[in-house]
Amino acid sequence: MNLISGFSKLSKEEKIDLIVNRFFDASTHVKDKLVDFWDKNPERQKVFDEFSENTLTNFFSPYGVVPNVKINGELFCVPMVTEESSVVAAASKAAKFWCSRGGIKTKVLGTEKVGQVHFFYEGNGENLVRFFKEKKRELLEEVQAMSSNMTKRGGGILSLDLLDKRALRPHYYQLFASFNTCDAMGANFINSILEALGKKFSALLNDDKNMSGKDGKVEVLMGILSNYTPNCLVQASVACPVEKLGDAFPGMDGASFASKFEKAVDIARIDPHRAVTHNKGIFNGIDAVVLATGNDFRAVEAGGHAYAARDGCYRGLTHCQIKENIFMYTLKVPLSLGTVGGLTKLHPMAEFSLRLLKHPSASKLMEVTAAMGLVQNFAALRSLVTVGIQKGHMKMHLLNILGQLGAREEEKRKMIEIFSTRAVSFKGVREEMGKIRKLQ
Repeated sequence: MNLISGFSKLSKEEKIDLIVNRFFDASTHVKDKLVDFWDKNPERQKVFDEFSENTLTNFFSPYGVVPNVKINGELFCVPMVTEESSVVAAASKAAKFWCSRGGIKTKVLGTEKVGQVHFFYEGNGENLVRFFKEKKRELLEEVQAMSSNMTKRGGGILSLDLLDKRALRPHYYQLFASFNTCDAMGANFINSILEALGKKFSALLNDDKNMSGKDGKVEVLMGILSNYTPNCLVQASVACPVEKLGDAFPGMDGASFASKFEKAVDIARIDPHRAVTHNKGIFNGIDAVVLATGNDFRAVEAGGHAYAARDGCYRGLTHCQIKENIFMYTLKVPLSLGTVGGLTKLHPMAEFSLRLLKHPSASKLMEVTAAMGLVQNFAALRSLVTVGIQKGHMKMHLLNILGQLGAREEEKRKMIEIFSTRAVSFKGVREEMGKIRKLQ
């Protein structure tokens, strides 16, 4: 098969025709399926097309909401975008559970974001430290105009330091900068500042004969933000007397439930295999809100998992404490989010999500997002230590199978009743559907 040349220069219709003709049989009506997922508003579809490259159509994901989320005494209806069937249902039940027990308490512990200019210098390290101290003001003045608007909003560059990393690799150093980007996620702002700092620092070094002699070769490799933001941190917690957990699961008293729950959380703190799945449950809630608000879930995930391994061992991100008959469950996680810029205004559903959340600041969005991570994880652990995770999952799995089989509403009702006490499998569901249809 020959390589495809000039694909990006083709119109969307030409791209589709090429893909269909080369990879599909025309009788499969693939083109019709792709066009069916276009937005019916041409102008809006043009906006969607420009979000990415080589776009053919749109990929839909369910947009749901979780009502009754009480955060610091205020009720929210939280949007979630996820294809995992049990996530929204579980989060909704857990949010309602805690709504009558004081709700979720949240607190932003920091909003600092960071970035680095990575460079190599082969000269004397002590001279480099001295040189940086002498030129630091000039470096900051170089990017003053670029950061003026952010500074007016209360943000900008917070610090700039030279880090000696030669213990990790010969001649390796960093300019390490921290930022406050206010309500913006700030990736473009930070990267622009870092690239300018790298160019200026390289020029200053090369212009100084004492620093750029035979042994003073400098190579600025790259300037880029870090998605590891341990000081852009938010905490969410729930707490209540142990006896108020008595209806967390029918037939189990509050003390027994709390004890089982605490053990499960501790296992996620000490065993990386369990910790990964534990944290995945947290990000089921977090990612869904991040997607719904047009933020970067990949950056959030990467930063969160790095934070989970900050002491050299990958651990669960939550902590459970039972003290003086009070059950407390806490999540602490870095979340670098924005409510201005990016897709937050361009994507119509992201814009709707922020309106639904009462036009939050970036800090408030951090709190809402962390709260959903906590309740989603609470719901998962509640299932795990009581009936098991599969009961809820398989109920939703049954609905997915019925959808694949084209079941009508009356057929769905009968099948849900049949499998209320039976294990769900595609083969079993298909066989029972066949029996029902033979009787019709």
